[in-house]
Amino acid sequence: MLFLDSTPNITPITDLINTWIHIGQALVGSIGALAFIFAFIWKITAVESKSALAAKQWIQRIVVGTIGVEVASSLVGILTSSVPTR
Repeated sequence: MLFLDSTPNITPITDLINTWIHIGQALVGSIGALAFIFAFIWKITAVESKSALAAKQWIQRIVVGTIGVEVASSLVGILTSSVPTR
């Protein structure tokens, strides 16, 4: 059985994963930046302290979400590089 001797080529799968990671980072980065700007303007222009607190919480959520995407992409990079290619 000759086909069992060869190792699978995972390069196309790795390239696909990396492409989707870059697309996700671009989307989160652009949408996150826009949301951050709107939340910051909301916080500055808020009349009530309750509204300013809500804006501050949204800013924190946006920052944590952006950091989460970066950590997830690093973990996927580590996992895909740990798979032996040969």
